[in-house]
Amino acid sequence: MNEQNHPLYSTDRDHIDRLLAKESPDKRDIVDLARLYLRYEGFPGAKDLQEDMNKALKLWGLTRDILNESAREIWEEGYRPGRSTSDSVGSGFDTEDSDVT
Repeated sequence: MNEQNHPLYSTDRDHIDRLLAKESPDKRDIVDLARLYLRYEGFPGAKDLQEDMNKALKLWGLTRDILNESAREIWEEGYRPGRSTSDSVGSGFDTEDSDVT
């Protein structure tokens, strides 16, 4: 089977190198590793990235199931990349003050 090059390989390589340097992951790290696993699952190439994702998982003492469960909980708590959970959602328009009936 021929290995394919992934168009996001170089960006993902940087992310994975950052993750490998972390002894204890934060929310962003958990979410990033979970999404990278999804991106490369079944992908016929980037074997070095896939091996390094497994190394990060082992370094953190997690399984794929625990990683996925943790990522799901983080998203359900309202985490969004680049935004703190205290940021408000929506337009800021207060519908209770409107005169529309």
